[in-house]
Amino acid sequence: MTLLAAKVFAARAVGGIARRTGRRGGTNLPGRLLIALEPDAIEELAARLPRGSVVISATNGKTTTAAMSAAVLARAGITPLRNRAGANMAGGVASTLLSASRGARIDGELGLFELDELWLDRVAPALAPRALLLLNLFRDQLDRAGELETIAERWAAVVQALPETTRLIVNADDPLLADLGRDAPNVTYFGVEDRSIAVPEMQHASDSKHCRRCGTEYAYEAIYLGHLGRYRCPACGHERPKPSVAAEEITLHGTRDASFALRAPVGATPIQLPLPGLYNVYNALGAAALCLALDAPLQTIAAGLAASRPPFGRAERLALGGVDVTILLIKNPAGANEILRTLVLEAAPLNLLAILNDHTADGKDISWIWDADFEMIAGSVRRVTCAGARAAELALRLKYARVPVDRLHVAGSVSAALEDALAAVPRGELFVLPTYTALLELRDELASRGHVPRFWERQR
Repeated sequence: MTLLAAKVFAARAVGGIARRTGRRGGTNLPGRLLIALEPDAIEELAARLPRGSVVISATNGKTTTAAMSAAVLARAGITPLRNRAGANMAGGVASTLLSASRGARIDGELGLFELDELWLDRVAPALAPRALLLLNLFRDQLDRAGELETIAERWAAVVQALPETTRLIVNADDPLLADLGRDAPNVTYFGVEDRSIAVPEMQHASDSKHCRRCGTEYAYEAIYLGHLGRYRCPACGHERPKPSVAAEEITLHGTRDASFALRAPVGATPIQLPLPGLYNVYNALGAAALCLALDAPLQTIAAGLAASRPPFGRAERLALGGVDVTILLIKNPAGANEILRTLVLEAAPLNLLAILNDHTADGKDISWIWDADFEMIAGSVRRVTCAGARAAELALRLKYARVPVDRLHVAGSVSAALEDALAAVPRGELFVLPTYTALLELRDELASRGHVPRFWERQR
């Protein structure tokens, strides 16, 4: 047994103990131990993947885009190895690699890794990706991440260090990201080419409004999602690059699905997407552009996207008794606004269970709820059960959004809140809007009731 193999064995044993004790940290703990024992473990293990690795990073949509990409690659005959549990820091990537290690070889042909936006510059070099997909940058967890420009500078350093052979895939509609690809030798831009789904004005939660080069405020021809759209700097002329992979003829069908025409250099094809919202159209576009860079056929991409399923909490649907439950993760203003925009398309009245936590993984600062446009759904709400560590603040925000007070109910635990919300909807639909740690609590509660697999069972 080599020295690295012995360290892998020790770290894997720790992971086994974590699983048996039911610790969620088991997705990170074995990898963190392995890195402590062998700092170059990610680089050494990733080098064993026959087809190398690809990396996805963003504020919103990493997990869903990785799941979509995996569905396409599987249909192309490629077995991806990915951090499917969403553990997207160094420990999670190392855990994924060590769990697939079998002596001197590794299970899986291609590494498909999502990386937290603050960990991209620390982990991507070790993975030496053959393709890097940058989806978006939105304001998120300011107490942890800081302002977008700070992250963009770190991402710029990653892009500048890429070998010429690495494919860079960038969202043309995000001005901060599009600028990072200007001088890249091997860049593909993707974006939306359908003005019919543009919103009439910039949302309060929009972030990158000023030119990264000269600081002048952008002039927008069309605004699609947050600060994503068709833009031009009136001072220096910096403008949205023309996307070579684009979504046209977009149709959104509430919280259930969406459809669009995918246009690429190799042709065009209709896409039926079993996930809702414009935000998932962007995720699908990113996945399509990535898979095209990996030489997946266009029809295979269409079939893979049509067969993709939402990861837990990302528009996942469950039947609980006579109630159809849809779980929609919210964690920052831009993402929340897209969820709310999607809910507006549903037939009123809406029954909601909203769970707001302020734990470390959520971000301690919950002031972002005041930037989310809950006013969009105020007139459509039948009842809202508010739960979580900051349930009272969430109820207050909804009150100021003009949701009638008699329709707001504050519950205690997630278990009690779920009971309360389900009891108030004996038949029909319930939409659950949890923050990240609330989503994990909800999964534990649903697993204890036998509605979903337990956390570790789902990863097998």
